Amino acid sequence: MATTTRRSRSARRSPGFDALRIAFMALFLLFVLLPLYWMVITSIKPTSDYLVVPPVWFPAQPTIVHYTAALFSYRGLQALVNSLIIASASTVLSTIFGTMMAYSLARFNTGGQHLAFWVLSQRFLPPVAVILPIFLLFRSWHLYDTHVGLILAYTFMTLPLTVWMMYAYFRQLPKSLEEAALVDGLSRWQSLWMIAVPLAAPGIVAAAVFAFIAVWTEFFFALILTSRYAFTLPTVFRAFLGFQGAQYGEACALATTSLVPSIILGMLVQRHLVRGLTLGAIRG
Repeated sequence: MATTTRRSRSARRSPGFDALRIAFMALFLLFVLLPLYWMVITSIKPTSDYLVVPPVWFPAQPTIVHYTAALFSYRGLQALVNSLIIASASTVLSTIFGTMMAYSLARFNTGGQHLAFWVLSQRFLPPVAVILPIFLLFRSWHLYDTHVGLILAYTFMTLPLTVWMMYAYFRQLPKSLEEAALVDGLSRWQSLWMIAVPLAAPGIVAAAVFAFIAVWTEFFFALILTSRYAFTLPTVFRAFLGFQGAQYGEACALATTSLVPSIILGMLVQRHLVRGLTLGAIRG
C-alpha cells in the first residue's frame, strides 16, 4: 500500500506530468484572457481597425472616443449608476434576509425537512414563466420602471441562492458557542448577530458576491420591467446593434467599464471568498 502511494506521488511529480499541467493551465488562461484582451483593445481601436486582415493586436493610434459615446450618447453612464444602485440594494437585502432564513432553517429546522428544498426549487422555475404576472402586478402597484420594483424582483430572485449557501455554512458552525452565549445572558437575536454572523462572515461575503454578480449581469427582468428610467447596464447593449451595422467600439467600451465594479469587489473580498465557498462544504 505504501509502495503504491509513493509510486503515485512520484508519477504526479514527474516532469511529463508537470509539463502537461502547465500546458493545460496556459491553454485555459489563453481561453479566458484572450476575449477580455480583445474586448479592451477593441474599445480603444479606431473604427478602421475593427475588421482588417491581419487583425490589429494593438492600435497605432488608441482613442477613447468610444468610451465617451458609450457613456453619454448611449446613456451608458445612467445605466451604470442604475445598475450600481439596484445591484447593491438587492444584494444587501438578499444577504440580510437570506442569513436570517438560513439560520432559522439550520438551527430550528423551520418548516421541517422540505422547506429548505422548496426554497432551492424556486431557482428551477424559468424566469419567463413568472415574468408576465410580475409585470402585471408591477403595473398595478406603480412599480414598473422604478428602482424599487427592480430591487424587489432581484431580491427575491437571488434569495434562494443566498439561503442555500448560508444554510450549509450555519450547519457546520458549532452550536456550543451560541449555547454558551445564551447561558451568559444573551438573547437569541443577540446570539445570532454577535456570535453566529461574525463566525459566518466568509460565507456571507461569498453569498453576497454571487448575489451581486447575478443581479449585475441579469438581462431578462430588466428588459421587461424597465423602459426609460430604471434601465440597467445589460439592456443598453441592444442599442449597439442596428440595421446598418454594429457599434463594436462602443459596445466593448461599455463592457470594459462594466467589469470595473466586479473586479474591485473581487479584489476587496478575495481573502474571504475561497474560505466562504469551501468551509461550509464539509461537515465533520
